[in-house]
Amino acid sequence: MDTVAVLMKEPERLALSRLDLAEPGEADVVVDVAWSGISTGTERLLWSGRMPPFPGMGYPLVPGYESVGRIAAAGSASGRSVGETVFVPGSTGFRNARGLFGGAASRLVAAGARVVPIDATLGDLGVLIALAATAHHAFPIDGPQPGLIVGHGVLGRLMARIAVAAGAAPVVWETNPARRGGAHGYAVYDPAEDPRKDYRIIADVSGDAAILDALVARLAPGGEIVLAGFYSDRLSFAFPPAFMREARLRIAAEWKPADLVSVSALIAAHRLSLDGLITHRAPARDAEAAYRTAFTDPACLKMVLDWREVQ
Repeated sequence: MDTVAVLMKEPERLALSRLDLAEPGEADVVVDVAWSGISTGTERLLWSGRMPPFPGMGYPLVPGYESVGRIAAAGSASGRSVGETVFVPGSTGFRNARGLFGGAASRLVAAGARVVPIDATLGDLGVLIALAATAHHAFPIDGPQPGLIVGHGVLGRLMARIAVAAGAAPVVWETNPARRGGAHGYAVYDPAEDPRKDYRIIADVSGDAAILDALVARLAPGGEIVLAGFYSDRLSFAFPPAFMREARLRIAAEWKPADLVSVSALIAAHRLSLDGLITHRAPARDAEAAYRTAFTDPACLKMVLDWREVQ
């Protein structure tokens, strides 16, 4: 089998390419992809060449870990069925390209245990499940919620929506005026407009490696800063202010399968809405322009590629 995929040949150079797929095993499924999302965090670093070294990193590579499609074939040990609509968090099933993260393609081979069945009526909103799971991994709905969230992109909005669903009322900081709209149940401010210095939990999803000193200054004694974004540069902070506050620092890692299950249940129960988060859509044949828009247009919260017309 083969597939049509987004191939990053080198930094800032990508194109649609036809690639051979690995032969699926009994534990695998073949998925015909309908939509894939473009991550403005990790994929931007891959595109720009600034991604720190990771196992499997290198060019040429197929990016993407936010794909939704229909199972076209299922191995006897895959645990899945033909016809199911599933979320696919990437794939390594390419013969002649690296799969980091391997989801931006018209057809994928993936382990059945890794794909997650979702409601087909979600349509392209299903690509947001990975970011929702990321937000939930940092702050599970049954745990303590952040009082301050830094950044009102898609991840920050999902984190705020989960906090509201948990009964909290977080404050969100956003420096870009164009991104301060769209809040429901929480307030969004420019940091300069917020006088508070008593936050017990601050979540940073800005990806700004130079932000720690400013956040420490807003902590209550014994408060916690949770780094939930992705940082390509070295982080540092002045020790005395953090020492005087007895500050705690936590790093939220990648979501786990249980987070996907939890957010899927929240969505099904109408406790977590995905509406209003996809701002741009493009046919997959226009992938090069779509990626540039996703990475350079501040008005683009989430770009989705439509693969349904690609064979």
